[in-house]
Amino acid sequence: MPDRDTAARPVPSRKPCLTAVLRMAGLRPTRQRVALAELLFAGPHRHVSAEQLHGEASAADVNVSLATIYNTLHQFHEAGLLREVAIDASRSYFDTDTSDHHHFYVEDEQRMIDIPAEAVEFKALPKTPDGMEVSHVDVVIRVRRAQA
Repeated sequence: MPDRDTAARPVPSRKPCLTAVLRMAGLRPTRQRVALAELLFAGPHRHVSAEQLHGEASAADVNVSLATIYNTLHQFHEAGLLREVAIDASRSYFDTDTSDHHHFYVEDEQRMIDIPAEAVEFKALPKTPDGMEVSHVDVVIRVRRAQA
């Protein structure tokens, strides 16, 4: 049974910590960036689209445009705070887990499920073009509910 005193305490804001993280990533911690970082990194690792984050921001009374959310997600990605997983030319998800791993994309539900990196094996990768090296490999396996 949870301690009543512990349960009644307010959850402390992570703003000072997130402000430092943004600064260390080379980003100015604007009010909107900090608010979006709180929404993104408040819980366990997850995958989020710009539209989903916009809905969460609206529900949390964070006044931010969809264009600003797109820009911020791309800035966080460029700074190494998020991993972008492109599903097709018009749809990307942003993953708060930047470690090496792969994904199932559940088409009927438009959601992603992590696959541990060691669960996918490659016999070989193609030779890279001259002067290039592999930075990482993204595997997205599309799945849907089996037809009965």
